[in-house]
Amino acid sequence: MTSAVRAPGQGSPLGLGGDEASAGVAVRDMFASVAHRYDFLNHFLSLGRDIAWRRATARALRDILLRPASRVADLCCGTGDLSFALARHSHGVVLGADFCHPMLARARAKGDTRSRRAHFLEADALCLPFADASLDAVTSAFGFRNLANYRRGIDEMRRVLKSGGRLAILEFSSVQWPVFGPIFRFYFRRVLPRLGAWISGVEGPYRYLPDSVMQFPDQEALAGMLRAAGFQKVSYVNFTGGVAALHVGEKS
Repeated sequence: MTSAVRAPGQGSPLGLGGDEASAGVAVRDMFASVAHRYDFLNHFLSLGRDIAWRRATARALRDILLRPASRVADLCCGTGDLSFALARHSHGVVLGADFCHPMLARARAKGDTRSRRAHFLEADALCLPFADASLDAVTSAFGFRNLANYRRGIDEMRRVLKSGGRLAILEFSSVQWPVFGPIFRFYFRRVLPRLGAWISGVEGPYRYLPDSVMQFPDQEALAGMLRAAGFQKVSYVNFTGGVAALHVGEKS
């Protein structure tokens, strides 16, 4: 059986030959190599703004999280920072899912002290182990960009959502501030990869980061993909001038 081939800009640029299977393996190996320094580098390289962005994502779902029996899945959860932000509001259960075992191991270790409402499982966002229409909300923070196929990822998220359920994708995006934009792009493309490689001791992942963001759909393009997949009430809000953006949509 041959693997599906991706068109440019429709999935992570990692992998050989543009096929989804190769991209998935490359993404998993890349994150396994930086798991030991992932949290520190996230906070350091974003000057701590990533913490505020995750908290804003959790607040956008607060009405759902406050329901006593709510079930929310945080996909590509990594070491669980968004999962824990969601769990702080949750009266139900938060399920963090990722296919990189070393990242999940760190999330589970943090969970012992942070929240008993967050639970973690090993799962691929393109083939989720959840029943159709079984979740009240689905989130992803800085992981959706790494999927081998964005459209398949959106379709899978929609499949597991209940009618009226909400999708929230927090991801790097296109900087909108005219003066700040060139400064940030210089930092993101020239400085950040060197800092990340120096601190983590691994060069590849932090050179991949700006490449993956450059190929990722901008705010309007991602909103259009969500609408085309059947999501309603699609909107987005920019953080720090568009360094990151939170997209929200509802399954009709």
